[in-house]
Amino acid sequence: MGTGLIIMLIVLGIILILVEILLIPGFAVTGVLGVGSLVLASYFGFTHLGTRAGIIIIVVEVIVLSVLLYYALQAKTWKKLSLHTNIDAKVDEHPETKGLTSGMEGISTTRLNPMGRAKIGGFDLEVRSIEGLIDERTEIVIDSIEEEKIFVKKK
Repeated sequence: MGTGLIIMLIVLGIILILVEILLIPGFAVTGVLGVGSLVLASYFGFTHLGTRAGIIIIVVEVIVLSVLLYYALQAKTWKKLSLHTNIDAKVDEHPETKGLTSGMEGISTTRLNPMGRAKIGGFDLEVRSIEGLIDERTEIVIDSIEEEKIFVKKK
């Protein structure tokens, strides 16, 4: 057991922990392996190089990991990595402003379970079935419109 193995375990542990924090959300194997690698490096330091070396290894691990996390979590880092686009989409307008009324006919484009999509009056809309399940490509008719919700039934 040499110093090279201990240094390799420290570097591997820090990389795995950074990957866990920055790239993989949640509690995953990479974080466990990273912490395990740092613990193993500290263990090897204490057993093969002595108490003083073990303490130095732990202090170096904490300092290096803290500095890297500080710089990784800075706003500038995330700004460089983020996508610079704006979302211009708007919430769907009220169905009546599109000319949709009760009694209009259309066809379901997905299975209505009880919600799904349908094509009515040239519009692709989210609709709700009042009769339970309606299969895809079934002719439907608007039963009622309440607020922004369109309720349909089989034709």
